[in-house]
Amino acid sequence: MTQNSFVTRIEAATPANRDRALDGLRALAVVGVVVGHFLVMALVPDASGALRVRSPLTALPDFAPLSWVLQLLALFFLVGGYSAARGLEGRAYGPWIRRRLVRLTRPVIAVTAVLACAFPLLALAGVPAGTLRTTTALVIQPLWFIAVYGVVTALTPLVVAAVRRMGAWAALPLVVTVAVVDALRYGVDGVPGWIGLLNVLPGWAFAYVLGVAWARGRLSRRASAALAGVGVVLLVALVLWFGYPASVVGVPGAGRVNSHPPSLLVVALAMAQCGLAVLLRDRLAAFLRSPRRWAAVAMLNLVALTVFCWHQLALVVLTLVTADLPGLHELPDGLGWAGWRLLWLPVHCVVLAGLVWATRRFEAEWTGVLRRIGPVAVALSAGFGAYAIHVL
Repeated sequence: MTQNSFVTRIEAATPANRDRALDGLRALAVVGVVVGHFLVMALVPDASGALRVRSPLTALPDFAPLSWVLQLLALFFLVGGYSAARGLEGRAYGPWIRRRLVRLTRPVIAVTAVLACAFPLLALAGVPAGTLRTTTALVIQPLWFIAVYGVVTALTPLVVAAVRRMGAWAALPLVVTVAVVDALRYGVDGVPGWIGLLNVLPGWAFAYVLGVAWARGRLSRRASAALAGVGVVLLVALVLWFGYPASVVGVPGAGRVNSHPPSLLVVALAMAQCGLAVLLRDRLAAFLRSPRRWAAVAMLNLVALTVFCWHQLALVVLTLVTADLPGLHELPDGLGWAGWRLLWLPVHCVVLAGLVWATRRFEAEWTGVLRRIGPVAVALSAGFGAYAIHVL
């Protein structure tokens, strides 16, 4: 099949009422995750040869605001809220939520089951235990997103009801909750550290609620412009006057971490990004009227969760199959490293594309052989989860 015929088939298969802007925003969020993680972390061998995570932001703190552009998970929640509100209309909640949760968990089961099989073989091949532990952390850590996303999705009827009564203002109590928890954990002595976990749900559900409001016609362009403006002002204020780290992602050795659990800075960033997304919707839709551009976005959306689950493993694979290369194995200690890292980004994407091509089938409905081996995959996934709890 030629490239032109492939593009033509995707264009012909796309319903006329498909909201291409939403798919574009989802694709942008996935690309941001892949590129962002590759640029803000390095895997460097320690004295024993085991790979350890190091952050270039330790040596290049002035580049921390770049994470505001690359950390786009709020867009994923925004689009998720919009799609869920539209998808639930006129449907029974039970079958609807079952389908959505099953689709969320299939790629997770696939990646963890594969690792459950691969780790014993890698250990026998001499891969250091420290490398396996680092790999486990890199794979498990992003999966919190899918877990939180699943919980928020399950709460869609409650969110819809709140938006019906309050409009976009239904997101305000979530902002207040995050602000109060931050004030306690950062401003009051003796408050246990676990209190920050209270921010996990409201901190990420904020953008989801805005997505539901958008779908219900309760988030106007004027309100979106105000939301974006408030978000930018709040971002700057939190960094300059309230001691929040500028980086949205964690930096080793930093006293505060914005993303795990989410702080008020993450919510401020979500305000800015969601407001801009609503304002730019029409332009993005026009941009994606090009069949070639739309084909790329449509294909990425079909494997979005697979990309998310495997993108960290692509970095591990690339690091393990190469040796002593600048930008891959050396400490991320300056602009030279950053330059080399950018040059390695296309190679990283090629490795990831190979992994996604090999595992893409797991994201679709499991039929035939996959359906028969499903119970085994679930058992292997559970085993890897137990291993992760033990080593982490």
